[in-house]
Amino acid sequence: MITGTTKLIAHLGYPTESFKAPLIYNPYFEESGIDAVVVPMGCRPEDYPAFLTLLFRLSNIHGALITMPHKISTMALLDETSTNAKVAGSCNAVRLGSDGRLIGDMFDGEGFVRGVLRKGKKVEGAHALIAGAGGVGSAIAASLAQAGVDHLAIFDANETTAIALLDRLKKYYPQLEVTVGSADPDGFDIVVNATPLGMRRGDPLPIDIDRISPSTFIGEVVMTKEITPFLEAVRARGCAFQVGTDMLFEQIPAYLEFFEFPTTTADNLRAIAKLG
Repeated sequence: MITGTTKLIAHLGYPTESFKAPLIYNPYFEESGIDAVVVPMGCRPEDYPAFLTLLFRLSNIHGALITMPHKISTMALLDETSTNAKVAGSCNAVRLGSDGRLIGDMFDGEGFVRGVLRKGKKVEGAHALIAGAGGVGSAIAASLAQAGVDHLAIFDANETTAIALLDRLKKYYPQLEVTVGSADPDGFDIVVNATPLGMRRGDPLPIDIDRISPSTFIGEVVMTKEITPFLEAVRARGCAFQVGTDMLFEQIPAYLEFFEFPTTTADNLRAIAKLG
């Protein structure tokens, strides 16, 4: 039940038809007796800067979830951003500080890392390869750096994109070894597909499977199919892996902490979600 005391969490993006967050957060809020609600709000890019400012002038606004196409443009509209958001170059959560300042953070990568750790894979001191230096790849790189990896290798078909991520990583993590230009997975402890490859039937595999060791932990970000052709191939090699939707569910406890709500586990969220 939405009342005059309900805290509003705006889910901002455009278009809204594919939004899943309300189907995860709202069942959790209801079950936990939390007087809050996530509301999809479709906002076109040209209206977004003015709308975000006005949104946070509402007396019952508590925060916002930010999705495409606004994750990058949000950065210039905030008063304070986390290191993760600065390295990623984008933001997917905003809350109102007690002093009225807008505070932003990025949790895509946090969800990925929490999932890896919960599956028992050590991240600190690891050597990791990320294929794809776009929004999600940059967010994962930021969180892996924060979690203490020793070496990050970045590959992107657009070398300029990869170098820009390298520059941001070196600015905030000057001791981190970062390399760009190769997608060879040999010798890496963690390998991540952060490209769209795997969303469509017939896509080529993003990384040479024959060069992946069975001891390597594999991460996937594609969510349209749980076991993508890439994951099928690495599973056949004996690799432990993480599916794309794990990143989604694992980041929500971090969001709840950011919004200062009682938190929960990814398993509980999966059990009560209304995704159909």
